[in-house]
Amino acid sequence: MQQVADADGRLAVKARRALANLARLAGDFPTALAAVPALGWKGRHHRVLGDIHWSHADTAAAVAAFEAGRAEAEQHGAAGERAMMQVRLALAVSFADPDRADDELALAHQLLDGLDQRSNTLLAQVVALIKDAGTGDVTARAQSLHTDIEAAGLPFLHRFVELALAFHHAVHGEDQDLAATIGRLRVLTATGDFAYFTDIAHFMARLPLPEPSTIRWTRSEDEVRSAWRGLVQARQEHLLAGN
Repeated sequence: MQQVADADGRLAVKARRALANLARLAGDFPTALAAVPALGWKGRHHRVLGDIHWSHADTAAAVAAFEAGRAEAEQHGAAGERAMMQVRLALAVSFADPDRADDELALAHQLLDGLDQRSNTLLAQVVALIKDAGTGDVTARAQSLHTDIEAAGLPFLHRFVELALAFHHAVHGEDQDLAATIGRLRVLTATGDFAYFTDIAHFMARLPLPEPSTIRWTRSEDEVRSAWRGLVQARQEHLLAGN
């Protein structure tokens, strides 16, 4: 892919986008971020940027990127990309603002209606779990969603469900359940892809990492840790206030 990108031919943009996504999945966020300016619309630059930002718990920056991506998709008449951007926007919002997430999720379902986007429809269900973290039957719903994901043949989404559960257990202070969730995340990310989800789960619960991380953040690890823990504390305060 690097050779294709360097050749700057017809497929160069797709190769650059693939390289940026591979870097992000591997937790090499500086490399992914450096690739964004050269991607443009065809390389889905706003989607790549938004995915980087929400992974750092930078909700405002992620929302801005996904909103820009949604608007750009509308300009190009790309209904599928528009729906995808809206689901990701709802994902970013769901950790920080469950009230707004209700509205964003409703719009996501509206934009998904009539489209053949099973993965994004299931991801929207993950968003609902995150939005409801700290309340109700999140754990039972997560198990049901795992079954649906398995049936759909989309195993990468299991990691998102476990991340939602990690957030839920961190909000509740359920140490044993959180430890079990982290264990499952370790298995699901053993290849290296999405390994940063395991780090994030530790950050949410204010747990030390068992060993030095291989993840390269765009900010210091302490800043990312503080940002994710801050989202947990904000949810706890939201629930204590009776919301």
